Amino acid sequence: MVPGRRGIRLIVGLGNPGREYEATRHNVGAMVVRQLVRGRRARWQFDQLARGFVHAQCRRPGGVIRAIAPLGGGRLVMMNEFGTAVSAAAALWRPEPQDILLVVDDVNLPLGTLRLRPEGSSGGHHGLASCLERLGTEAVPRLRVGVGRQDLPRDLTEFVLSRFDGDERPRLRDVVTRAVEACELWAAKGIDTAMNDINRVPE
Repeated sequence: MVPGRRGIRLIVGLGNPGREYEATRHNVGAMVVRQLVRGRRARWQFDQLARGFVHAQCRRPGGVIRAIAPLGGGRLVMMNEFGTAVSAAAALWRPEPQDILLVVDDVNLPLGTLRLRPEGSSGGHHGLASCLERLGTEAVPRLRVGVGRQDLPRDLTEFVLSRFDGDERPRLRDVVTRAVEACELWAAKGIDTAMNDINRVPE
């Protein structure tokens, strides 16, 4: 196995490519990473479109944050196969598995809830499962962003591909902002500090 590069943090926003998916629940991970990149005033680079992702570089004390997301044209890699793009990014920049943060939606968490974990199974999330399989380990941090509600429909596929209701949008904006802060804290202070701050039920 190729040794990792120290100082590299790779933050992955999971989602589906294409405008029709941009504002859906399943794309909240990509929403978070897009806002992170905007806040850092970084620019997306499109040289990796053939590998299924775009990326941006953000400087931080002691290293670099590389952010990737399924944006733009080129080779369209859907959510459930995004592990191919993540493994390509990992091969390119060689972060250690613990220095990769996967940002994903979670239908089983209420909208507004964040959960950060250092490792674990996919919990039935196919995009996360694809990433873990291609990276060859479950010891990869993940930030789950709650997109659920109490009255979950039986057809969860239709639900996660739906857009947020009008009365949900203020909570969506809030949780995306807090998720960006969580990503920044994880990159700067590490998983333990970030978990202590993040893993609480919002007021």
